[in-house]
Amino acid sequence: MIHLKTPAQIEAMREAGRVSAKALRRTGELVRPGISTYELDRFAENLIRMEGGTPAFLGYGGFRGSICASINDQIVHGIPSKDVILKEGDIISIDVGAVVGGWVGDNAATYAVGEIAPKTQRLLEVTQQCLRNAIEVCHEGNHLGDIGHAIQSLAEASGYGVVREYIGHGIGHDMHEDPNVPNFGKKGRGIKLKNGMVIAIEPMINLGTHLTQGPFEDRWTVFTADGSPSAHFENTIALTPNGPVVLTAE
Repeated sequence: MIHLKTPAQIEAMREAGRVSAKALRRTGELVRPGISTYELDRFAENLIRMEGGTPAFLGYGGFRGSICASINDQIVHGIPSKDVILKEGDIISIDVGAVVGGWVGDNAATYAVGEIAPKTQRLLEVTQQCLRNAIEVCHEGNHLGDIGHAIQSLAEASGYGVVREYIGHGIGHDMHEDPNVPNFGKKGRGIKLKNGMVIAIEPMINLGTHLTQGPFEDRWTVFTADGSPSAHFENTIALTPNGPVVLTAE
């Protein structure tokens, strides 16, 4: 069931979005060769708590971190660890959410660790543009398929694979609500968009195949099937009469 939010509820969600966005930005600023994903996780958790929120991911389904830290061919749900040290040329997707006042914010971005290969840098740029394109079609009367098509069309035209098994979602009092928001689709298909919907759009785009593998031993981390790098960007978006509003903005 899709829970439409009132203008007052959307306004209340801004604080969860703000804290989530600040945690992502500030944690991303720490990304460098030699830092562990555990250190990034500790920093994000402390910042969220200092801002009056609680980490949305910590303990969710048994997850052991406050951020998902997914490196190189890890698509999503990488678990922070003292043993995972970033090195020059890596990329890392940081996914982080905060709960404030009973509302959830959720966002992600992929960061370069030092200098990265030009083809990988291009992957990051295109994936971020996929997210921007998807946000632009978030207007009442359009369809979920329009969001997926906006992502898929650019990604595949750029020669990349679009992950299908993991998708965006509705968000509110719960981190995952209806509707599911795939990163692929056809224009004019799927549920019609309405003002009051709040969704997390999160393209996951691979440099190679769209196919995935895992999770394996840790029961969480998902990898590209061919070992190619994967990029991930996400924002929480509210549909309003004045157009789409990015709630995960400081």
